[in-house]
Amino acid sequence: MPVRLSHLLRHCSVGAVVRGPDSLMAVPDIRRWDPPGADPRRREIRYVEQVRRTLGISQVLCTPPVAAEHDGTVLGWIPARRFPLWTRCLACGLLHYRPWRRRAEDTSGDPPRGAGAGAAGEECACGGRLEQAPWVLVHEEGYLADAPWHDLAHASARGPAQRDCRADWTDPYLKLVEREGRRRVACGRCGASGWSLRPPFPPHAWQQPWIPDPPAEAPATPAWLLEINDVRVHAAECRTALVIPPESRIRRGTVVDRLYGSSRNRQRIRAARNDLARRSTVRRLAREYGCTPDDVERALEQIDRGYPLFDRALAEGDLMAGEYHALIEEIPNLQEDEDFVTEHRTRAWKALDLESAAGPARRARAAVSRLIAVNRLKEILVLTGFRRTGEEGSRVSPDVTGEAGWLPAAELYGEGIFFTLDETSLQRWEEEPALCARAGSFAERHRRRSAAVDDLDVSPRFLLLHTLAHVLIRRLDAEAGYPAASLKERIYCRSGVKPMAGILIYVAVADEEGSLGGLVELARPRPFLRLLAGAFEAAEWCSLDPVCAGQEGHGPDLLNRAACHACALVPETSCAHGNVLLDRTFIKGDGAAAPAFLDAVDESGR
Repeated sequence: MPVRLSHLLRHCSVGAVVRGPDSLMAVPDIRRWDPPGADPRRREIRYVEQVRRTLGISQVLCTPPVAAEHDGTVLGWIPARRFPLWTRCLACGLLHYRPWRRRAEDTSGDPPRGAGAGAAGEECACGGRLEQAPWVLVHEEGYLADAPWHDLAHASARGPAQRDCRADWTDPYLKLVEREGRRRVACGRCGASGWSLRPPFPPHAWQQPWIPDPPAEAPATPAWLLEINDVRVHAAECRTALVIPPESRIRRGTVVDRLYGSSRNRQRIRAARNDLARRSTVRRLAREYGCTPDDVERALEQIDRGYPLFDRALAEGDLMAGEYHALIEEIPNLQEDEDFVTEHRTRAWKALDLESAAGPARRARAAVSRLIAVNRLKEILVLTGFRRTGEEGSRVSPDVTGEAGWLPAAELYGEGIFFTLDETSLQRWEEEPALCARAGSFAERHRRRSAAVDDLDVSPRFLLLHTLAHVLIRRLDAEAGYPAASLKERIYCRSGVKPMAGILIYVAVADEEGSLGGLVELARPRPFLRLLAGAFEAAEWCSLDPVCAGQEGHGPDLLNRAACHACALVPETSCAHGNVLLDRTFIKGDGAAAPAFLDAVDESGR
């Protein structure tokens, strides 16, 4: 089944249950992504040392295997395993365990390469079609197993015959009965029936569908019986970062690039027994690279000095600050084929003639201190693990054991619009007591979240930037023809000595051609002013007001207030913070104590 790389690292990633052409399948961990003996480091993504350090990742980043055909053999496929193994008859409700096992050509339980192998074509004795039963057993430690249908039917067994009834997966005897929205599992042998899961109930038989061994220790906490489409069954955890200078400025194909990409050749030079052998090795590499031996020596010297970062100090966790400074800095001698190309348009923005424009447009112009078109960017998407049963579940490594030396990642290319808000106006506005009190309630709710372990500063500044980014995405969707789901946000927010107040709206796809330049065109001063002024105007009113504007809290953990699907929410893939921490009041004010942001902006400011 073909899957996009970005999907393989998100909702189709390790541990997910995905729908194939005619069956449901579980995606195995990355230890099974390559044939035995294959080295995933052959797919290593180079020049991402800054990304790894700032994200705190020690493993090598490698792209997932991509299917290719060689001499009639398909290579690079990921062997997804058919799951669940139980099916139900759509006519009579009878439950069958692995009915396809009767077929001589399939005794493994795995779908054949290149084709689906679900219940399609299998029939019950009554003539009804079989379909995989869409319920699974999920545990907070990340375990996943088939629903224990026999135990469900006999959980409330009272009579001796019912208590002595033993599970038999050879012949179908359990029936799933649904009447008036209620479900029961009935045993055709002893008459027991039920639909309850009494804790504690450890995962049934497997840690994961592709791991046949039980956990080393049975967990004491109960498992959950969930439908496969439930969001608690699987949630991928990904981290993203932009590739910025100096790594984005690497010239591909140079001598130092080729030597940097071949640890084997570097080892050959360093392993030479004497100077004569070393010079001979260098000469052979020079002929291979089409350069002089001195070029090879200089390249090796640069690598030994730390190429391409050299003595650049990288603070772990300082990801956003590094990106922010790369965005606001005018990079000299940029080449179009670099991975981070910006075009500063601040002078043209501040020189706009707005003498005849309305007041909101002039204030919107004064509210922005920098406007920058990002003509080209490269984003690295890294799969760091997955969870089950919601945010309180344990994070499971992509290789389950946590011992693999690599993580799956993808390179996404695109473009964007970046702008910063005026710091003087922002500081004057965010000191208002009513705004601080309103943001304080958000911060308290955020701290109470079980998964709120990040160091996000939930302040008036952040809530303004985040909500404004969402309104802008919706304006781009409504006016510029960009589907909201194709756009992403990056919020650069920090108060204090080195403040940040920037928004990057961008598109990034797994294609080196990136997008078609539409966002860059909208980053020209006049189109962007129309877009920004329209966003401020759109934030003033929602079709669900006054209900929307008056909400005290809604959404996950009540982390949204004046924000709903009619005004500020965007597709989940577009938001970096789970579609929470949104409130239009931080843009428009409340008409009383909390002022609108534009009210703090001096129209004459340049």
